[in-house]
Amino acid sequence: MVSFALHHPARLRRSVLSVPAINPRALQKIHDLDCDAVIFDLEDSVASDRKNEARDNLRRFFAETPLVGRESIIRINALDTDFSAADLDTVLACAPDALLLPKVNEPEDVQIASDFLADSDAPDSLRIWAMMETPRSILNAAAIAEYGRTRDTRLDCFVIGLNDLRKDTGVPAEPGRTYLVPWLMQVLLAARAYGLDVIDSVSNDFKDLQGLEAECRQGRAMGFDGKMLIHPAQIPAANRCFGPADEDLVEARAITAAFADPAAASLNVINSNGRMIERLHLEQAERLLQKAALIENRE
Repeated sequence: MVSFALHHPARLRRSVLSVPAINPRALQKIHDLDCDAVIFDLEDSVASDRKNEARDNLRRFFAETPLVGRESIIRINALDTDFSAADLDTVLACAPDALLLPKVNEPEDVQIASDFLADSDAPDSLRIWAMMETPRSILNAAAIAEYGRTRDTRLDCFVIGLNDLRKDTGVPAEPGRTYLVPWLMQVLLAARAYGLDVIDSVSNDFKDLQGLEAECRQGRAMGFDGKMLIHPAQIPAANRCFGPADEDLVEARAITAAFADPAAASLNVINSNGRMIERLHLEQAERLLQKAALIENRE
C-alpha cells in the first residue's frame, strides 16, 4: 500500500491571501505582507471585459517584481469558459508555483489541466490546487483526491470555497458554520487520505476580526493547514491560529529527543515521561519542527 501522508516537504500555508490581478496597487503591496502564499486571482474578482488587462498585469508582475520566499498561485477561470485558454497561457508565461482550478467537479477536471501542463512542457514543480466549491466537488472529494495523487496529475492542495457552495445549496452564512462542518470535514478527510494539504474558506467580513479569529480556531481544530484570506488585516490571525503553538513545539522537541536516544533505535513505541509515543508521532513532530524552522528563517 502506498502512503501519501508525507508526500512533500513541510510547507507554510497558514495564510493564503487572494489578490485581484486587476489591481496593480494591491499586487505591489504584497511584497510587504507576512502571508505564506498568494493567490493571484483572474476569476471572480475580475470583470469579464477586464480579463486581458488582468493577465497583462500578472505577466508584468512576474517578469519585473516576482514574489520571493512565498508560494505563488494563479487562479484561472473555469475550464469550460472562454477565458481559460488565455489564462493557462498566462500561467505558462508567469511560471508560478501552482495554478488554482475553480469549479472542480470531477477527477477529469484535474486531468485536463495536468495534460495541458504536460503537453506544454511546464516544469514538474508547477502544481495544481483545486477549489472545492460545488455540491459535486464535495460528493466527489475522495475520487478527486485519489485520482489526483495516483495518476501523476500534479494535484497538491484543496481549497474550500463556501461562497459558491452556500449559493448552490441554500445554506446561510451563519456563525459557527454548523450545517457546513460535515462537508468541510468530508473534504479534509479526502485530502488527508491522499496526502493533500487543505485550506479553509474565506471569511467575507474582513472588518470582523473577532469572527475571523473564531473561524481560524475552528479550522485549526478541524485539521486545516491554513485559511484563504481576502484582506491583509486577516493575515496575523491566520498565522497565529494555524502556526505551531509553543507547547506543541516543546512536545515535538521532546519526542524527537526521545527517539534520538540510541536505545530507541529499534523501537516503534517508547515510554516518554509516562506516555507511550509511537514513530508516527515522531513523523508529526519532525514535520511541525520543519514548519517552525521555515517561519523562523523567513522572519
